[in-house]
Amino acid sequence: MDKNIIIEKLADAIDKSKGDYGRNQYLLERFQQNKEIMNSDKIYLKKLLGIKNLQVQQSSTQNEQKLSKKDKSIFLNPNMIKCKTCQKEIKLEEKSFRYENNWYHATCMKINPQKEKIQPSINKIHENKSKQRIKKDPVQFALVGTIFAVLVGSVYFILGPISMMAMGLGGAITVYHVVGASGKLFSKNVKKKRTPSVFLLFLLGSPFLIATMIAYEGYTLLESPVRIILLWSMTIAFWSTMLFVPMAVLSKYREDIQEEVKSYPKISIIVPAYNEEKVIVNSIEGLLETKYPKKEIIFVDDGSTDNTLKIASRYKGKIKVLHKENGGKASALNYGLVYATGDIIVIVDADTIIGRQSLKEIVKGFEVNEHVAAVAGNIKVRNRTNWLTNCQALEYITGIQIVRRAFDVFGSITIVPGALGAFKKSLLLESGSYGKDTIVEDFDQTIKLLKAGLVTQGSAKATAYTEAPNTLKDFCAQRKRWYRGNMQVLKRHSDALVNPRYGYLQRLSLPYLFLGMVITPIVGFTSVANAILGIALGDGWYVLQITMIFTVVHFLMSALAIRIDGEDSKMIWYAGFLVFGYKQIVDALLLKALIEQIQNKKATWTSAKRIGV
Repeated sequence: MDKNIIIEKLADAIDKSKGDYGRNQYLLERFQQNKEIMNSDKIYLKKLLGIKNLQVQQSSTQNEQKLSKKDKSIFLNPNMIKCKTCQKEIKLEEKSFRYENNWYHATCMKINPQKEKIQPSINKIHENKSKQRIKKDPVQFALVGTIFAVLVGSVYFILGPISMMAMGLGGAITVYHVVGASGKLFSKNVKKKRTPSVFLLFLLGSPFLIATMIAYEGYTLLESPVRIILLWSMTIAFWSTMLFVPMAVLSKYREDIQEEVKSYPKISIIVPAYNEEKVIVNSIEGLLETKYPKKEIIFVDDGSTDNTLKIASRYKGKIKVLHKENGGKASALNYGLVYATGDIIVIVDADTIIGRQSLKEIVKGFEVNEHVAAVAGNIKVRNRTNWLTNCQALEYITGIQIVRRAFDVFGSITIVPGALGAFKKSLLLESGSYGKDTIVEDFDQTIKLLKAGLVTQGSAKATAYTEAPNTLKDFCAQRKRWYRGNMQVLKRHSDALVNPRYGYLQRLSLPYLFLGMVITPIVGFTSVANAILGIALGDGWYVLQITMIFTVVHFLMSALAIRIDGEDSKMIWYAGFLVFGYKQIVDALLLKALIEQIQNKKATWTSAKRIGV
């Protein structure tokens, strides 16, 4: 297909807000500058534009004959495109904007002409885009309504009075959190009497309350364990859905109405790397092309034994290239901080490609209030090549667009990821250097900031594309490090579970982590065992009802996350695997990490092999 037709289709996609805005802008400029794009970008374009063959070719004579003179000037010779305001040619190297199917010089767009409808100012464009962003999405609201209808209807019409009481427990704790969200997000770190949070007591006490209700109804000793575990699972699911879904929608709305960046503080981007020769070029190129007026890129080679340092050294003059003996990622980050001169520190993994507008978007998060210490980026899987990588992609989407958005409302996101995370330098240094005591330095550093009474936010528009493990062996290696490191951090900061001075970290975030890392895998496997036992005891219909409710609600929540993120709707077909199949693999790895932590086995750094897509 002719390159210029692809440019037109991409420009049209940007106008109509199709796909990822930052990625579309990046690809548009790649085509305009005659630069090669990656295979993952070609796959993305095929889905976005419906193009089967992305090989850039010159238009044939036959096709040229079908075009008018005006069409030829636009499609065949991009230098002949004229500015709507000054009627002069727009060259490829000149900055330009497209608005209402017309092209304008960037300088012409700053003019505020009399006929504003025909030749709008750049401020008018931002105003129009802002109005377009906050337009209500009926599909999104329909999904939210359906989720609540399924939960309430299934409990009322199918499961009976015991289930209603169990769900009531989840509803009560949801109201508790929602009421609490109306207060200040940051903690004043005032000493209070040590006591577990209401949520933690709810998690641990629910099965005993449910057991009492079931015993009162007269179920046998053999039937009771089955129903207790299944109802406990449903209670937790009811709480998380009733809380996370409305909070996610609220977070989306707040992000959409955010104003454009008012000031541009200097940003220092630190890229730690160890043996990353397959991926480092794409990462550095992406950072260089990212739109931000005041930035410095600091590449830290942590004693690589391959060609990583040699490749990075080609960019000297454009970036700072540092080299040190191998000491781990935490030491590389601390080393980079010494040379950082920016007010904002952005951490980017060596295999990450960030979006063109990501730096501008991530800076917005610090303008929410003065207590924001860190902002987490939106991490996406770029190599969606098989069942495993697609499941991971959907896991990232639902985790960020539903769960993390909810914690964003509470100002208590617990992991500002190493793939793309930003910190106020002053507050980062005050909280202490990156520690070597854990193998998940990003998680540990975020908890330290939250314990200091500060706020952590998220930015779904600050996108970053990472490479996910594409084999089960590499997946297990990656998750082994993640989960063992998470256990280390949970143990290290366990005092926050019973210390009210830490605000939402104690009230909600850390108990939820405890739920995800300890309770969920145990409940997951015991639920499967109890379901089998229930079927054997003749309680199969009840087991089937619970299973169907779980599955339907999960599909609906996945659909909502995909809708909020503007992702490919085909990803919904992998939602079932996050209930059966993929989930059991994750639960098994979590249980293994928990057992190793209890046995006090040494945690080691394990990672997946780089593919270089």
